[in-house]
Amino acid sequence: MNGKVLLVDDEPHITRNLEKVIPWEMLGLTVGGTAKNGMEALELLESEAFDLVLCDIRMPVMDGLELVRHIREKGTESDIIMLSGYQDFAYTRAAIQYGVKDYVLKPIPYDELTGVIARVMANQRQKKKQQSEERQKIGRMIDLASEKVLYDILMDYTEVTSGNWLFSGEEQELDKKYVLIVLDLDVSSERTKDWREWSDKERKLWNFAVCNVLRERLQQNGLHHAVIQIRDGEWCVLIECEKSQCYDLKQITAWTELLLSAVKNHVKLSLYAGIYRDYADVTALSQAYKLVQQGMQLTPVQEQIAVYPDDRVGSSREDQAFWDTSEKLIGAVKRGDTVVVDDELKRLTTQLQRMNETSLGRFKPMLHFFVLNLMRETKEMGIFSREQEDLLWLKLDRRFGIKDLLSVILQVTKAVAEKSTDKKKQSERSMSEAKAFLGRNLYRDLSVEEAATHVGLSTSYFSLLFKQTYNETFIEYVTRERMEKAKSLLADTMKSIAQIAKEVGYAERRYFTKVFMKYTGENPTDYRNKHQQNASGQAAKEGDGEWES
Repeated sequence: MNGKVLLVDDEPHITRNLEKVIPWEMLGLTVGGTAKNGMEALELLESEAFDLVLCDIRMPVMDGLELVRHIREKGTESDIIMLSGYQDFAYTRAAIQYGVKDYVLKPIPYDELTGVIARVMANQRQKKKQQSEERQKIGRMIDLASEKVLYDILMDYTEVTSGNWLFSGEEQELDKKYVLIVLDLDVSSERTKDWREWSDKERKLWNFAVCNVLRERLQQNGLHHAVIQIRDGEWCVLIECEKSQCYDLKQITAWTELLLSAVKNHVKLSLYAGIYRDYADVTALSQAYKLVQQGMQLTPVQEQIAVYPDDRVGSSREDQAFWDTSEKLIGAVKRGDTVVVDDELKRLTTQLQRMNETSLGRFKPMLHFFVLNLMRETKEMGIFSREQEDLLWLKLDRRFGIKDLLSVILQVTKAVAEKSTDKKKQSERSMSEAKAFLGRNLYRDLSVEEAATHVGLSTSYFSLLFKQTYNETFIEYVTRERMEKAKSLLADTMKSIAQIAKEVGYAERRYFTKVFMKYTGENPTDYRNKHQQNASGQAAKEGDGEWES
């Protein structure tokens, strides 16, 4: 697509010659308008955008220098080449002050002018390319930061209120609404037995590949999104929608089918999908996710795509009681809370004992599914050796009776109990090492995945332990540490803001400034001026006191 040039000269034959002689198409430009003076040119510039302005200096009504001054005051980004019959340094100096790209003397040497235009436009295109790449980079950084925050929201690790500084910036508005889709791997399927045999490294690569496929397909469809891996084989896809947009289940199902198809074609895995029945705003995301996850886990025969909560089939009290117990039991296992584990196991056994044969038959697949999910959680925690894990999977593959399923649960929870003390000490050591690792590496881009890998934990288990240990999420902790260090550097040193940004882990000064303003309510320059002035004033007072004494 060609750019547009505006020709401004009070001599009509000059504009006609410029239109005819200069090879505009070769230069990637078209003549979008002509004007006889600065006033006419301003009117054209207000109605449409021009990439380049060729402008005479001496013109009636408004001369070229006055036109350029108005252009710059309005913030118009057009490049400007001045044309003049006057070889006067005063004009040249004024033109340079207004950011004019070049200054060509009349009579116009057209070959020379063609070369000047080509150089100016090449620089402009290079600048636009760099700006576009910078915007994309900053946009991706914001998206990645958003995904980390959204993970904490889904897991209910962070408080979602307007008072939380993490949500006070333009990229984290609380009035956004999302489509929520949960994608899950059926770990009991024959097609996924290879997954269970893969090493941790292979599974991480596989999870990474699925995330990339999902992001790429969503991007191809122009959907502003976040893809959040909840654990091995489970992802939550959030698609941001316009506030005025009506919920269209048919369209959302079509998006889901595209995602499932993309994963199957590129990663050779079949996933199940659960769609939340309505839009969810940021404050409702955690509850919406739990409802979809609950629906998927309490469905004995799972459809590939289902909508939750299912208004047609209400959950019975028994279903809900089973879900509540299993959720508490898995949570207690992850925390290593043996007292709660014992209590919930007794409650689960009591619930099963009260059921008749029909109910037990209906609950057997659900209990089997629960045990599979318990296995997935303990795998991330590293409770079992590879041999022990293989034996448990072998038992589960037989789909045996309820007593046998309860036996597996007891075996898993007993293993947790035996290791809970060691695990607690190990967890404390891991979190202490994680904190030291973060302190050493604040100067560079850090991800929760890298920190978790450094201490040998899965991302989801690391996030849970970090929140429990430090009472704030990973991103809250890292950002706060970076901002506090930045505040200290701004107040106590004369390092440039760009240098400080890099020292606290932000490659882009503009992104650092956004985060700093969210955290402190001030931009870095104002913060520095205020605090260094305060320090100077305090020093002066102390000096006066010494003088008086």
